[in-house]
Amino acid sequence: MKWTRAVHHLAELAEKCGDLPASFFRFQVVEVWVFGELLDVPRDVDTIEVALVTDLPVDEVPWLSEPAGAEHWANSTRLSRNPFEARWRSKDAPVWNHRIERPALVWSAADGMNEETLVAISDGTGELVRQAAPSPEELRKRVEDEFDVSLRALRRVNQAYTDHRWSPGKLTPYSDALWRTTTGYLDLLDVVN
Repeated sequence: MKWTRAVHHLAELAEKCGDLPASFFRFQVVEVWVFGELLDVPRDVDTIEVALVTDLPVDEVPWLSEPAGAEHWANSTRLSRNPFEARWRSKDAPVWNHRIERPALVWSAADGMNEETLVAISDGTGELVRQAAPSPEELRKRVEDEFDVSLRALRRVNQAYTDHRWSPGKLTPYSDALWRTTTGYLDLLDVVN
């Protein structure tokens, strides 16, 4: 996709976040951050990488998982119909980690649209609005914290899958949650090891 189109999709997502009714979803997205290729020099990109920060506690948003209701939220904001790769995060932990490197804030519930970020991305100067890089020690600690959250989640989601394995009804929500949580855990395990 063309650079200008990607910036348009990002701005549109941020606008929709500000327009959503507060009581419509199980959780609220309180910040939208962009990371990856869109913070580099202008060129065609395949996807727009965003981190969506929710008002949920850390244990409800382990790495590479989706909170309950995320699919409904994604449909309401057209996130699911556009070329986004979304990572769900908790407001109670840093947005950055080993994969979300030096993100830039695009929108927050407190302050609305961050025009400076959108202009910098559009101009190809996203480097100017990115967060500072963490120290190696900060990054190590962040990965360890995420690993602990991920392991607790993996145990919890595995038990939920086991409890519903032979019950009537669809197993897909439980198997999908187990798959996502396992993928996040294995990603962090590779980094820790």
